[in-house]
Amino acid sequence: MTDEQLLRYSRHILLDEIGIEGQERLLAAHAVVVGAGGLGSPVALYLASAGVGRITLIDHDAVDATNLQRQIAHNLARVGLPKAASAQVAMHAINPEVRVDALVQRADDALLDAVLPGANVVLDCTDNFRTRHLINRASVRHRVPLVSGAAIRFDGQLSVYDPRGAHSPCYACLFPETEGLEETRCATMGVFAPLVGMIGTMQAAEALKLLVGLGSRLVGRLLMLDGRGLAFTEVELARHPDCPVCGARHPLA
Repeated sequence: MTDEQLLRYSRHILLDEIGIEGQERLLAAHAVVVGAGGLGSPVALYLASAGVGRITLIDHDAVDATNLQRQIAHNLARVGLPKAASAQVAMHAINPEVRVDALVQRADDALLDAVLPGANVVLDCTDNFRTRHLINRASVRHRVPLVSGAAIRFDGQLSVYDPRGAHSPCYACLFPETEGLEETRCATMGVFAPLVGMIGTMQAAEALKLLVGLGSRLVGRLLMLDGRGLAFTEVELARHPDCPVCGARHPLA
């Protein structure tokens, strides 16, 4: 690391759990962030500020005035710009050394298959089950840990799925694609502004811990947040032996 980097990341380096070796791992890491909205905003800003060397940011949407209530990577001057490009500006304003690949595209199998090989972590910051399942399948195919967050109204969820582990469930073990779960979107249901910041910041924290080698205790666990009472609840998750995504690839021992 350069003298400037030693100064910039000194508060990380002072932590025994990170130190110089951990910070160098972050500088060499590649994170893929799908979604640059309410969850993706704090994720992108914290990964950039922490010094993750390469961040691929995927979002096909544009900044709208209604986003500004909660999507802190954007501002009024950038309304109308692609969210990926707007977030890239905000990230470089914090840390110009970070490589940010802003992809103004809708995530699909082809795109995910192009960007996930060689990535160290993928973060699902989207708001619909179709894209979540696409990301999950790509995570399992390429054996890239997945940090998944969700937030609607006053309720949030967070979990980590690690296909490198023989017993780690995947997203489809918890939310099977065949169940036709009802979509709830903030455009119609609303969302408490700080909630996406809380879940997104925790997503960034779990990703950073994975990248420096600390692991995550949320592998195989679902953390649920009730924003009204500020209460956390955890439930254990198990790999489904018949899961069409991960069951055949990693059968239970």
